[in-house]
Amino acid sequence: MTRPINADLPAAKPSGESLPKPQRRQRKPVPAALKAIAGLFALAVVFVVAAILGGGASDDEPTRGTAPGPISGIAEAPAEQDSAPTAEELGYPAFATSNTTRVGGSDPASNAAGIALAAYPSTDEAQRPAAVTLIEPGDWRSAIAAAVLMAEPLGAPLLVAEASGIPEPTSQALGALDPQGSPDSRGVEAFAVGAASIPAGLEATRVKAVGGAATAAAIAGLRDRLFGAPPRHIVVVPATEPAFAMPAAAWAARSGDPVLFAGPGKLPAKTAATLRRHPKTPVYVLGPSSAISSDVVREIAAIGNRVRRVSGEDPVANAIALARYADGDFGWNVNDPGHGFVVVRADSPLDAAAAAPLSASGTWGPLLLTEGADTLPVGLRGYLLDVKPGYTINPTRAFYNHVWVIGDEDAIDVSQQAEIDELAELARIGGEP
Repeated sequence: MTRPINADLPAAKPSGESLPKPQRRQRKPVPAALKAIAGLFALAVVFVVAAILGGGASDDEPTRGTAPGPISGIAEAPAEQDSAPTAEELGYPAFATSNTTRVGGSDPASNAAGIALAAYPSTDEAQRPAAVTLIEPGDWRSAIAAAVLMAEPLGAPLLVAEASGIPEPTSQALGALDPQGSPDSRGVEAFAVGAASIPAGLEATRVKAVGGAATAAAIAGLRDRLFGAPPRHIVVVPATEPAFAMPAAAWAARSGDPVLFAGPGKLPAKTAATLRRHPKTPVYVLGPSSAISSDVVREIAAIGNRVRRVSGEDPVANAIALARYADGDFGWNVNDPGHGFVVVRADSPLDAAAAAPLSASGTWGPLLLTEGADTLPVGLRGYLLDVKPGYTINPTRAFYNHVWVIGDEDAIDVSQQAEIDELAELARIGGEP
């Protein structure tokens, strides 16, 4: 039997023994310099910084036209300071390492804006999305379901829009992205879900629903109309356990498979109605039986759908299970080196939805979860070690891994990012030096 190319890789340094139960983090004050580049990744071609920071757009209406011009260099040091820029000022390693890139916003609106501009640099017309999706910051279920609108052929990245107005990062990102609609979007420039505000000047359509399973069903119907074809698969996720539902956003953006919701012991009527429209479409239930019971699985099967469960006992293991899973043309099947990955905190479901464009462009990779700021979970470390790339003779002919890290250092700190970088690093596994 042929041994995998990374079979002889040395184990990365351990990250600790047992893991504490994750708790919702209390954010520390964000330094002014970090706020200034919130939502951006350090190596993201400098115009992204200009797109978020650049002026011109008012709070009420984004400016149409070309993306703001690049910013050269770094801010000048005060006159009394005569030292060279520090690593932190340059953005290393907190924002970028050899194998990781961070979108370091302090809130979901900043992260979503930075991610959208990473996927769509917007320096010319070909680099702009036809449309965007606007989501309220507190509506994680709608956000995860709306990730399907990022899939081909539409490609609509998610941005955050409060019911009371448009956050500044969203306004600035819209000024750069400048969506103009297309035949695939039916001329629509923005899809607003629920009560999300619609900026003046955008041709928009609103997905009206009462939230939860009903909104997800409405988004699935919109997906069918826009894509002009039924889905190849349907993913059903827990309505009350966001950490178990989060990985579905990345897969929906990658595949175009809609995401629906179910309770622990009940299949919502709107979810059941959507499944009845597609009675022969395979259904994949994401999450353990504690989040979606076997009774619910049997309800789905009774409608006529073939049902399979993909699950792990905790959110970290659950995300890895979907990353590894393969059943015909469903599943990432990422069990070897040479892939992209996205790492998000398990208590940040809106960030998971906002990060979906990174799984549907560039290095096209699954969403993985970490539980705390400073410790890489044992299960995630083991998985990244298992898919760590290696080479024997020529590193330029090897496969490479790249990891996007989502959130600022309160969410995932530099020590954890550095360990992820080490696990993603190409390593020699034999051959003559």
